[in-house]
Amino acid sequence: MQEAMSASLALSPSSSCGKAPKPQPNDVVSSPYDDSRDLAVMLMLQDVDRVLRELEDRRQSELEMRKMREDLDVRIHDQKLAAEILNIPDEEWKISGDYYHRPYGMKASSSSSSSSSTVLVDTECFRLYFKGLVSEESVRDMKVTVAGAGVAICDPGDRLILEVRKNVEALVDGQAVTDEVAELEALIEGLENALNLDLKRLTYFCDDYMLYQYVTGRVPPRQSNVVTLVNQVALLQRKFVFCKPSFVARNDIKFAFKSARDAVVSQITWTEETSRGKSLKETCVICFEDTDANKMFSVDGCLHRYCFSCMKQHVEAKLLDGKGAKCPHEGCNSEVNIDSCRKFLAPQLVEVMTQRMKESSIPVTQKIYCPYPRCSTLMSKSEVLQYTKNINVTAERSGLRKCTKCHYYFCINCKVPWHFNMSCHDYKRSNPQPEDAKLKSLATTKHWRQCQKCNQIIELAEGCYHITCRCGYEFCYTCGAQWKNKKATCSCPIWDERNIIRDGQRRR
Repeated sequence: MQEAMSASLALSPSSSCGKAPKPQPNDVVSSPYDDSRDLAVMLMLQDVDRVLRELEDRRQSELEMRKMREDLDVRIHDQKLAAEILNIPDEEWKISGDYYHRPYGMKASSSSSSSSSTVLVDTECFRLYFKGLVSEESVRDMKVTVAGAGVAICDPGDRLILEVRKNVEALVDGQAVTDEVAELEALIEGLENALNLDLKRLTYFCDDYMLYQYVTGRVPPRQSNVVTLVNQVALLQRKFVFCKPSFVARNDIKFAFKSARDAVVSQITWTEETSRGKSLKETCVICFEDTDANKMFSVDGCLHRYCFSCMKQHVEAKLLDGKGAKCPHEGCNSEVNIDSCRKFLAPQLVEVMTQRMKESSIPVTQKIYCPYPRCSTLMSKSEVLQYTKNINVTAERSGLRKCTKCHYYFCINCKVPWHFNMSCHDYKRSNPQPEDAKLKSLATTKHWRQCQKCNQIIELAEGCYHITCRCGYEFCYTCGAQWKNKKATCSCPIWDERNIIRDGQRRR
């Protein structure tokens, strides 16, 4: 078009110039009509080329779908054949096993118009898992809202067939979409892919209770956009011979949750040139530093992502507090997997974390440590009792226990090495422990307190007199009375100003 305008201006006489020179007989003058026609032809050829590419892509997609369907049918045939072989008695297999065979497609009817690849698939009920996520993320110095959808289609044995992730439009008319909209977008994507695979029977699993109420028709949605999507789901369901929802817990949404999270992450990463070439970058939402995507830690269960440095500090702080590490995201209770922490933690800290996880899994009243100083293994009372009863049937009555690690015997009642033919009282009287006496004397002098539930010695460094032990027991530091329902059962002062104001503040 620009060329046509330039040609038109060149042919038009200018008001500031004299008469245009008379064209010579041999001069060739380009017509604006010819240039416009050439441009139209060029655009038309581009459209034709694009349509041809789309047709070729569609053809390739159909071929891939057909191949995937045939592979799926072969897999179902093999699984059924394997199940039949497992059910054949051993004696019968010894006689006829060498002659047992069933080639793929052998049972297909020759008069049927459909191929053998449609026989098994049409009779099996497949599984659809879907998940839609809406998340507020940090990209460099900006807060952005992104949404993603994840889909997983599995065979009747719950083996993955197709995994899909899709970016979902997070803002509509300037407003962020709701979780329900993202979930419905993911469900629609999954149903459409199941239809493309030409599946006839399908169960789709939903972990959102309100969404489950919508698609089953028990509760009508109120928002117009949700109504539209629910109607679209209903239309897609009618195209199946069988298609029903099933309500499950979030942990049962296999594969799909990770795919949805990957779709979200793909929208908040960018490529940056470095001295080592191109690098994929992502912003950590704790320190707001731009970090290599391969140095971001993903928490199992929720898939929230943080840089190695921030996660290292978070886990170390929790270990110092004697607690197991959870996801730093506010309100998220996903446990941090121990094995995945090996990426950024020293091996010694991983061992400590493993011990902390074991401690947290054993109730306080069930915890017992091996009394031998070189062992000190943590065990549960029921675990060590069962272990000892396999060796000594009188263990429960006598108090005898055997350590599961060092295999030495000890007394469960007084928690000392086993004292054969001697009561606990006689043993303590004949074997006084000077260290215990020193500890009790020091605790009395320093005004330390002992937890009545787990016997842990506690020192008040600063703060109020309301103490919460690591075992969860709450009590008054002054008199030891238990706190119940976050309230004191005694009349002691709750705090002292000397313990509340820090030393640095008092010196000012």
